Amino acid sequence: MLGTKYIAAIDQGTQSTRVFMFDRDFTPVASHQVDLPQIYPQAGWCEHDPVDIWHTVLECLSRAWEDLEQRAEAARQPPPLMVALGITNQRETTVVWHRITGEPLYNAIVWSDNRTSELCDQLAAIHGGRDAFRSVTGLPISPYFSATKYLWMYENVPAVRAAVDSGDAAVGTIDSWLIWQLTGGASGGSHVTDVTNASRTLLMDLETLDWHEPTLAAFRCPRTVLPRIVSNSEYYGLIIPTCATEPTRGSGWKYYGSGAPEWVQHPLEPLLGVPITGCLGDQMAAMLGQRCRPGEAKNTYGTGCFMLLNTGQRRIASTHGLLTTVAFKLGPEKPVHYALEGSVAVAGSGISWLRDNLGLIDSAAESEVLAASVPDTGGVYFVPAFSGLLAPHWRADARGVLLGMTSFTTRAHVVRAMLEAICFQTREVLDAMRRDAELDEHHGGLTALRVDGGAAANDLLMQLQADLLQVPVVRPAFRETTSLGAALAAGLAVDMWTREEIFGAAAQPPLPNAHPPQPPPRMLAPGGPSPDGPLSEINTDGGIGYGRGDKGRAYAPRAPAAAPAVAATTFQPAVTPAAASRRYDRWRKAVERALDLADLAPEPGEEEQEHVQQNAVAATK
Repeated sequence: MLGTKYIAAIDQGTQSTRVFMFDRDFTPVASHQVDLPQIYPQAGWCEHDPVDIWHTVLECLSRAWEDLEQRAEAARQPPPLMVALGITNQRETTVVWHRITGEPLYNAIVWSDNRTSELCDQLAAIHGGRDAFRSVTGLPISPYFSATKYLWMYENVPAVRAAVDSGDAAVGTIDSWLIWQLTGGASGGSHVTDVTNASRTLLMDLETLDWHEPTLAAFRCPRTVLPRIVSNSEYYGLIIPTCATEPTRGSGWKYYGSGAPEWVQHPLEPLLGVPITGCLGDQMAAMLGQRCRPGEAKNTYGTGCFMLLNTGQRRIASTHGLLTTVAFKLGPEKPVHYALEGSVAVAGSGISWLRDNLGLIDSAAESEVLAASVPDTGGVYFVPAFSGLLAPHWRADARGVLLGMTSFTTRAHVVRAMLEAICFQTREVLDAMRRDAELDEHHGGLTALRVDGGAAANDLLMQLQADLLQVPVVRPAFRETTSLGAALAAGLAVDMWTREEIFGAAAQPPLPNAHPPQPPPRMLAPGGPSPDGPLSEINTDGGIGYGRGDKGRAYAPRAPAAAPAVAATTFQPAVTPAAASRRYDRWRKAVERALDLADLAPEPGEEEQEHVQQNAVAATK
């Protein structure tokens, strides 16, 4: 008797890695999550160790599968069958590694890193402005995209330059790195990337879905070091555990015996031969997980905030600061769907900043409690431009400002201002989408905004968002739609589901009644689980030991629903359009104050030089 079939989905994000196992009914039945260490070499820089990323994937994938096997055994059921694996990942983050040794040649430069700001200014001056490549790639010249990160490594890391010049380098985004590792690494791994991730590099032609030679030349990137571009739903290779991809000593994996270490088992050994058949960038995966049809939009509240509008097979060139990108292509011979996207750098990371840098809250959940304790911000406005502003401004010279404070201001006002800042930035993006795609009342408008991501669990944030957008906000019962989207793409390729089952009417969440008034949130003990038990706060024993705690994380699913997308909560606007507009106008005034502030930071070595000069003056007295 054959066991139950499952689709696995790796969700490799900016702050953590997680793996979900989905059954035939789209229900998540097992999961594991591990935090990812953040590396900040200097202000404005952010890196990840690619080996750390790989180890978190091994941990999550093996532990989630082990949990599923133990459940089947306890229920006296046949062993489960993993029929395919899908991947979704943080986009734009760039890795360069050596094809022969398999070793990364530098840390991965994360999407939010802005070290290439001056380099982008130089490129814009040489090539005729920041929009020099937009007509082909859909993207402006910006530190946000992979090409500038690669060029910085080529110009500043000797090992990268040497490997690229010799043809021994492999360049890619996180999806490429993971697929290469999963399929054997230096022992024959497959070097591919999907169209959604490729569309975020600033190197792909949106029309041909291939690397654009003139752009490659501009960024000094040989085609030979880049991955092959594939669709989001097709066969990429098999999981093949090899010596080249074993975890290294000190990674938390156990050895036995004496002398040279001997592995109990490669973590991927139980999954040998599982096909990898789905891959999308995280925001596109969320769009697929939300089953967004043409004309529908979703917003993901994660580390940043990412709104995408499915424009179908119509590629719209934005004139209002948005990005034209690929939504998905569900098969080699299937048509490509495009999207307009607006990206906001600070969302959940802003709440983390209030906790970790300022100590205003003890947990992310407390932000809702504290913000709800005051009726408004008391005139305080927060523009969290910690590393510049993305869409629709694209101002790398912007910096964070906190305005309007008086002696009346408390930490509750500041926390609420941060939540409102997330919502105001989302409105800026939606207004730009309305203009680009003609989504006004004369063209059908936007009936609702679908939301997901960790911060979407905050009811107050969602209500503020509905108020400021003047659009209903629909939150699905299962908010990890990035993982679901990766699973849907993988399952489609192996006939686990049909396209009709994925996009059929039953999969579309209805717009139920307005969100009912909620009782005040309960104050939580630091580190304790929230009343609703969000994924990020459920800890179990075991794990490598990443992040603030020493625990891996497992998802304890609630009673499974036949189709998680059907159950949804809708937040209706509770203020008048006039009130929303007044608050938005004040926010835009605050944004003006945040621009052109990059020169406030001291130059490298400036403070040390001043200190030396002060000592020299003192010595002469």
